[in-house]
Amino acid sequence: MPSMDFISIVIPTLNEERYLENTLRAIKNQNFDGSYEIIISDGGSKDKTIEIAKKYGTKIVKSKRKGIGVGRNEGAKKAKGEIIVFIDGDTLLIPNTLSEIVKAFKDDKQIVGVAVPLLPMSSNAVEVIIFLSVNAFVKLNIGRGKGNARVVGACCAYKKSYFNQVGGFNEKIGALEDFDLSEKISLHGKIKYLEGTIALVSTRRIAKWGKVKSIQKYISLYLKHLLTEKGFEKFSIKKESYEPIR
Repeated sequence: MPSMDFISIVIPTLNEERYLENTLRAIKNQNFDGSYEIIISDGGSKDKTIEIAKKYGTKIVKSKRKGIGVGRNEGAKKAKGEIIVFIDGDTLLIPNTLSEIVKAFKDDKQIVGVAVPLLPMSSNAVEVIIFLSVNAFVKLNIGRGKGNARVVGACCAYKKSYFNQVGGFNEKIGALEDFDLSEKISLHGKIKYLEGTIALVSTRRIAKWGKVKSIQKYISLYLKHLLTEKGFEKFSIKKESYEPIR
């Protein structure tokens, strides 16, 4: 079995030149004592994303198919670590994040996944409240036990064996593929909500949609899931309703 002291960090990208260098720099500044690989899973960037990725010595996986679920899955296929950490291209880890993730898995062998609390890069009060509310929602659902975990994909980690067992991210759905995955994996063990670290996330989607629309959109997507008899497989979210924000 691979050692937990070696982890794989998968970052799905599509034209992320504005954010990616800061994301990679934050990884390089971790206080993690173990070893890791960084896998950039790119969906066809036309900007300097790949050039930036090469500068940081990352492993690059290119896919002709687009979609964040596709990108995460393609990157995970190349992962050598037993722990796969998924980070979005516009997400910054504080220095202890990787250490806290690995510690959680080591402390309890029943843990199959980890959720990292998220805060916005901005200091806007409304945006901070939105993120704090999402964190409370994630923690609440994890506490409800097996099959109820709903973890945001911007920064999370799973044991590769269980990730593969459930088939990875569902590429057939246009949004909430991160909730879908965590629900399935939580049937096989514990999901840990970390209290001692955070990740900082870009608010570009909120800026594009507006605060009110963003709240309405996420609530609407989640209610569709709750009200669908057979879960995510039964409904489809149109791609244009959750378009990439660059």
